[in-house]
Amino acid sequence: MTASPDASPIDREIKYADASKLRTYIIRMRLPENATFASIQALENWYRSLLPPIAANSSVARFVYAYSDAITGFAARLTEEELGYIEQKEGFLGSYQDVKLPLLTTHTPELLGLQPGQGLWSNSNMGKGVIIGVLDTGLAIGHPSFGDDGMEPPPSRWKGNCRHNGIGCNNKVIGVRIFTSSGGGSAPEGAADDEVGHGTHTSSTAVGNFVENANVLGSGNGTAAGVAPRAHLSIYKVCSSDGCITSDVLAGMDAAIKDGVDVLSLSLGGGPRALYADVIAIGAFSAIEKGIFVSCAGGNAGPSPSTLSNEAPWILTVGATTIDRNIRATVKLGNGLEFDGETAFQPANFSSTMLPLVMPSSLQQYRNCLVGVVMPEVKGKMVVCRRAPGSRIQLGETVKNNGGAAMLIINGELDGYTTLAEAHLLPASHLNYVNGSSIEKYVNASKEPVASITFKGTILGVSPSPTVSFFSSRGPNSISPGILKPDVVGPGVNILAAWPFEVGPSRITRAPCSST
Repeated sequence: MTASPDASPIDREIKYADASKLRTYIIRMRLPENATFASIQALENWYRSLLPPIAANSSVARFVYAYSDAITGFAARLTEEELGYIEQKEGFLGSYQDVKLPLLTTHTPELLGLQPGQGLWSNSNMGKGVIIGVLDTGLAIGHPSFGDDGMEPPPSRWKGNCRHNGIGCNNKVIGVRIFTSSGGGSAPEGAADDEVGHGTHTSSTAVGNFVENANVLGSGNGTAAGVAPRAHLSIYKVCSSDGCITSDVLAGMDAAIKDGVDVLSLSLGGGPRALYADVIAIGAFSAIEKGIFVSCAGGNAGPSPSTLSNEAPWILTVGATTIDRNIRATVKLGNGLEFDGETAFQPANFSSTMLPLVMPSSLQQYRNCLVGVVMPEVKGKMVVCRRAPGSRIQLGETVKNNGGAAMLIINGELDGYTTLAEAHLLPASHLNYVNGSSIEKYVNASKEPVASITFKGTILGVSPSPTVSFFSSRGPNSISPGILKPDVVGPGVNILAAWPFEVGPSRITRAPCSST
């Protein structure tokens, strides 16, 4: 087939599209003057008319999403030449190539002064009647945190629906929609399941219903609840274990605005980005115009300065702090010194007998989170490792598989005083930089270093608290220096909340390394 003689140069250039050159672009348009579209389908038809002929007639699906509320525009898979064709159309405002964004309690309500019948919970009716839309990795449908005991039906103004074959939806979970490029807003059975845990955790922290006798491996016992336990939840699955694609995120925001949420909550973002190129900021602006409050995580890229995500002044940007609770594991050295650390796995039958202490020569391989590394020098010993980006659980698996008896994770200088109470696969303790440095010096100075771990369970009233966690992204605001960011900080370290999987020593993980 040849191009017609009167075809434009661009028409001729894009007559055939190389599939390997296709990229997903978000196209922002201005509506034609005095144009009215009777339906979303009519608007989508106009969007599709803007595609070059080869894209419109391609056997490969090119059109991804039609947006109407978050922005006026659409997402499509195009070559650069095809994008150039659309750029010449009247009303074209800009384009954004799809990028992948990273995913950024039983005691927290008490710490925040939230008590039934008193204070803020009383004044706000614990969020009664409020609809919160969470954009994340999905939800553990059926988890007790999302039961609807004490919940009233959703407000009549709610326009959304629960597209999960009706399974798991109730007066708490009133909306489930899928936007992971192939989902298109529908949710076949099981599609909304949270395979990562992030969405379940963040959703329950925000709106989780009261769950009695909650704990993690026996620690942190109490009644768990979200900050707004009587609010309704609509979940928009826009992320997977690989991250969050911007066209999917924007589709979720677009749907949430249409559905009529009161609050949008996003714990995702990709670092500082110019406001005109930040699709989350653009979508959030549209939401704010419609009276929807938008709250976003500031990010986990600290402690370096100007590392914030979601810096737009119309977004509430939230940093992360510790709380005044430890799940304590105290380390005693052969010289008699003791240092407090943390771990969620607190085995009752672990002996406090002194064990040989070793810092293996293949420490760098530990830092890279490799599974299958052979380290015979750790067998029967307590292993000292520096904290590094990656899965500490997987690190423990490597130690355990090599016969290690226990593990100490010590902070580097930039990690400071933040320690993580994680569900390790073997006896362990995570220690802050000062304590870890003392242990490291003892190991290097002793011919036969030894240590023991004593598990002390849940300790409340830890001071100083709260403190900003090392990983919480810092200001100043690099995009709008005159706007202070983050706006607020809140509990974000060692928060006991809903989780879709079994945790602890019986679970062997093969998950890829992740940063925290």
